[in-house]
Amino acid sequence: MQQIDYQSLTQTWEEFYMQIQINPMSDIAQYQRRGKTRGLAATLLATAVLAACSEEQSTTVPATSEAPIAAAEVAVEVVEEFSIDVPAGSYGIDRTHANMGFSVPHMGLSNYVARFATYDVSVDLDPENIAASSVSVTIDAGSITTDYDGDYKGTHANSPFDSWDEDLARSDKFFDADNYPQISFVSTSVEPLGGDQLRINGDLTLRGQTHPIVLDARVVGAVAEHPFTSAAAVGFSAQGSFARSEFGMTHLLSPPFVGDEVTLQFDGEFHQAAAE
Repeated sequence: MQQIDYQSLTQTWEEFYMQIQINPMSDIAQYQRRGKTRGLAATLLATAVLAACSEEQSTTVPATSEAPIAAAEVAVEVVEEFSIDVPAGSYGIDRTHANMGFSVPHMGLSNYVARFATYDVSVDLDPENIAASSVSVTIDAGSITTDYDGDYKGTHANSPFDSWDEDLARSDKFFDADNYPQISFVSTSVEPLGGDQLRINGDLTLRGQTHPIVLDARVVGAVAEHPFTSAAAVGFSAQGSFARSEFGMTHLLSPPFVGDEVTLQFDGEFHQAAAE
């Protein structure tokens, strides 16, 4: 609102009052005698206030008129419905087009990367109701492959193992495969997130302990008929992480030579199983 000049209003009122005193027969004095003086003063004040409001309204109308335009320009995010264009059924892993790996931070310098050579993954898929789908994974804990050709025995002369692969797989400081030969994951729920994105909640069993983890998955592609097998096929990529200390694997955490967070990475193709 525009600033009202109350000093000018006061001056006008004083002049008005003096006129009454000087010329008692004036029209203004007659207003006073009729008890109208107070009403006239109120009229003067109201006129000034209304004038100030009117000027403010004239300056703010353009701003308010732009508001609907600005609101109309706000982008609305539309989440695409999740869908897979393949038949419902059981899908098995294509082992020639899949990889099951993990990584863990090494001394804050890099990520130590390894993979499992022997594993199985099966998917019960319901494209019309993806939440009714499920995933099951089994891994041979002794099948770790690092592909590192360093001199293991030269740096671990007293180790009962012959390689990094064997140490990681069989040592009770790591996967302890002699006592816990199988790692498993069983989904508890599958959540469609729109587009090609999924969230898979499930239980990971490692070293005889079971804890919940979450996998963020994506449908890489799907065909109703594979050109080589004629079966329906679908490809997934999934990633998740967990703290190895939760499963009793605390070796080299203090001092922190090897990090606690283990990142899982899976990529693979699945073919629909033939009907029995």
